[in-house]
Amino acid sequence: MRFKSRMAGEHISLLHSIITPISRLTSSSSSSQSIGSGSTIYLDPTVLRISSRGGGSATNTDDNASGIACFAELTAKNGIFLEHKIESIAGNVIVFDVDLVQLRMALAATLSSMGSGGWSSEGKQPSAPLHNSGDVEDNNKNSASLRNSFGQYNNNKSSSFIVVMKLAKRSGLPCLCLDASCINGTLDVHHAVPVRILRAEEWPNHLPPLVNNPDVQLEFTIDRPLRPVIERLKSISPIIYVDGSMSGEFVLRIDCDSVSIKTFYDKLVPRADEDSVDKEDGAITDDIATKTCTLKMDSKKLSSCLQWQQTMGRGAVNSYIVCMIRNEMMVVHVMLNPEELGFFTYYVPVHYLGGDDLD
Repeated sequence: MRFKSRMAGEHISLLHSIITPISRLTSSSSSSQSIGSGSTIYLDPTVLRISSRGGGSATNTDDNASGIACFAELTAKNGIFLEHKIESIAGNVIVFDVDLVQLRMALAATLSSMGSGGWSSEGKQPSAPLHNSGDVEDNNKNSASLRNSFGQYNNNKSSSFIVVMKLAKRSGLPCLCLDASCINGTLDVHHAVPVRILRAEEWPNHLPPLVNNPDVQLEFTIDRPLRPVIERLKSISPIIYVDGSMSGEFVLRIDCDSVSIKTFYDKLVPRADEDSVDKEDGAITDDIATKTCTLKMDSKKLSSCLQWQQTMGRGAVNSYIVCMIRNEMMVVHVMLNPEELGFFTYYVPVHYLGGDDLD
């Protein structure tokens, strides 16, 4: 079994910004028996996948994340890695548990050792999206712009650093290692995060939950975040009601003894499958346009699934889609910029909403 990759400052910065909010669903543990804390990584020649579940560790006492699942998929080739090589007897697939809190700390320390690590002086991710280089034959229709954008990276002061991410043994334990080296040889920084290697056949146990087709799907642009509003509402009420309509309307509301507040979002883009779209004008059919859905949600859980809106720069995310499934789940699907780079998705449980609650 072998995995080795080369990454630049932009790649480390993006991976850190994605892992940071996901890692807050779990808790760190120094015990070798608790490696992973509910987080699993899948690697193959084309993709890197991360599966994490809140409350996955016996030491995790944070009820805010309990029941929340997150699944991320990043393009490996010409994506999150400059180059990588993976070999295993299981069809070149490697699966392992890892503590995302420890991995987040290792990534942050690596960025710190690289100076700004591709970040601004304020410590925030740059507004420019991550792009990568690659051969013309291997890239998609955006290959030219990807290569041009990567040329701009070479002018960054973090370009003098190359980070090697690999699986190796340290003190007899399998570890995910980050080795950052300065090209002129003046600095070498090494981090090792313990992992537990799993059989490739175990990966289906870590796939995202199966859910019914959404009643309502609405796409938000990145300049219309939900988290600032939810942060204010959760200080007033532990429960937030979410109303959505395929007409493009979305409402956050609280109702308690002392106050009733509603926040409206309009002119959102409804998303529907091909069978629900008029083939002539591309508009959704009338029966779908009138569909509505109401969810009763824990305000702290809702805030937990939107922490990425605080940690990720606007240029790193293209848009996000909120999917509402009555009395089952809210799904928040976030598409990275460019979309070919990948996505991550949160699955948030909801409270049962009976007829009395709708009155």
